[in-house]
Amino acid sequence: MIVLKIGGSLLEKGLNPTLVTDIKKVLETDRLIIVHGGGDEVTKIAEKLGKPQQFVVSPEGIRSRYTDEETVKIYTMVMAGKMNKETVAFLLSRGIPAIGLSGIDAALLKAKRKERLVIVDERGRKRIVDGGFTGKISQVDKKVIKLLAENGYVPVISSVAIGEKHELLNVDSDRAAAYIAGALSAEKIVFLTDVQGVFIEKKLVRKLSIEEAERLLPKMGAGMDKKVMASIEAVKMGVKEAIVAPGSVENPIIEAVNHRVGTVIAP
Repeated sequence: MIVLKIGGSLLEKGLNPTLVTDIKKVLETDRLIIVHGGGDEVTKIAEKLGKPQQFVVSPEGIRSRYTDEETVKIYTMVMAGKMNKETVAFLLSRGIPAIGLSGIDAALLKAKRKERLVIVDERGRKRIVDGGFTGKISQVDKKVIKLLAENGYVPVISSVAIGEKHELLNVDSDRAAAYIAGALSAEKIVFLTDVQGVFIEKKLVRKLSIEEAERLLPKMGAGMDKKVMASIEAVKMGVKEAIVAPGSVENPIIEAVNHRVGTVIAP
C-alpha cells in the first residue's frame, strides 16, 4: 500500500496529467490512499470572506495557521468541500474510482484539541496563547479506509479531524498523511510537492536517515520542515520509507518510488 500526499500548490496549478497514468499503474498491483492539502486556498477564500488569516511560529521555528472558531469553519468548508470534491471530480473524469472523505467521516481522524500554544512573537519572545481549534492526531480508524481500498476505490482524504467533544479541528495535512500511513502499515509514503526534494544549503539531498533528518531539520525552510517531520513520524511508525518528490515531472509516483527523483527518508 502507498499513501500519496498531494500538496495544495499542485492542486491549485492543476494536476500533472501523467500523475493519472501513474495512479492507474499503481492500482494494477497495489492499493493507493490519497491525502491532499490546500492551505493557500483556505487563506485566499478566508480573506475574500473578510476573515484575514493569522499565522504563528513555534519555538522550533514551525509556522502554522492560528485557527479560531470562525477559521475552522472556513477551513472545513474549503478542505472537505471545495478541494476534496474538485480533486475527486478530476480523478473520476480520468476513470479513477475516487471517493472523497474527510477525517470527520466515520471519525477517521480523531484528534486532541490543543489547549494552549507556545509561540514566538515579532520581538522574539515566547508567549502562551489559547490553542483555538487546532488538534494533534490521537487515533486513525483504518477500517473504513481499508474497506474502500480493498474494494477497488481510491480514498481521497482531507485533513479535518474530529475532537474529543466532537468539535471540528484543523490538523496538518502532511502529518495526517503520516499517521494514516502508519496506521495502515503502508510500505511507502510519497509527498508530492512543487520543489525537487529536500535542499540543504541550496543542494538537493537524495537520501537521509532518520537521525540525519532530525539533525538537519532546523536548516530546512518553512513548509519543507513539516514534510520532513511527517516523514520522520511515518518511518518511526513502521512505514518503510518516505519520499519527498516533485509532482511536476513525468510519472511522478513511479519516479519517486524508484528513487529517480526527490529525497528518500528511511531508517
